Amino acid sequence: MFRKILFRFSTYNFINVTQKGKVALIQFNRPKAMNALCDGLIKELNQVTQEIDSNPEYGSIVITGNEKAFAAGADIKEMQDKSFPQVQNIQMLASWENLTNIKKPILAAVNGYALGGGFELAMMCDIIYAGENAKFGLPEATLGTIPGCGGTQRLIRAVGKSKAMEITLTGEFIDAQTALSYGLVSKVLPVANLVEETLKVAEKIASFSKPVAALIKDTINEAENIGLREGVKYERKAFYSTFATQDRKEGMSAFVEKRKPSWTDN
Repeated sequence: MFRKILFRFSTYNFINVTQKGKVALIQFNRPKAMNALCDGLIKELNQVTQEIDSNPEYGSIVITGNEKAFAAGADIKEMQDKSFPQVQNIQMLASWENLTNIKKPILAAVNGYALGGGFELAMMCDIIYAGENAKFGLPEATLGTIPGCGGTQRLIRAVGKSKAMEITLTGEFIDAQTALSYGLVSKVLPVANLVEETLKVAEKIASFSKPVAALIKDTINEAENIGLREGVKYERKAFYSTFATQDRKEGMSAFVEKRKPSWTDN
């Protein structure tokens, strides 16, 4: 059962937000534009994800589009007439990075096209599941520009230099099975079942201790920024910090006592 989420920003023009248990489902809602990521959509996405992140009722987030498109890229009509001073002064696309500051796990359920900014946004999520019809690509070279929201940086970390160069320099799309073989996505699922199956995983994640989930997400993300030796130290400090929580004590006690733990998120 789903119910509409009512937040301070409860009237949306470009997204739909519903709740299933402890999971918030965010669906892009620009079907005529193939869910192109306009400024208004990104503003709404940032607002609602920040509110979900601060609300203890929710443990995870799923972001999706529709069967034709997750998001076919940034809205080119908003960009085409802008000049260099304009895009520099307004720091175009910088606010997209706000998604990476969300502490709760975010899963992307990608059906159809995830191109340009849509692909970049999917790569900002923590887990990507793809429908069998998914197509990924960074076609910016065909538009006379380059990815501007982390596409080159995240892609090389996911697939290595050669494949990252091939995808960005040719502008060609890769299908779901190829994305799976590259390690870009975790699973490929039937189109009709994609969101449902993604929600099941999100519900499982949301059933655990929220502080622990946030620590796991933080330590894995930090691994992309620092070396192995520093990363192991960072992880160990995070591990030690769990010993200051009630949930660590409850989890280990429940294991020893052979019972299901009761998390308090403290």
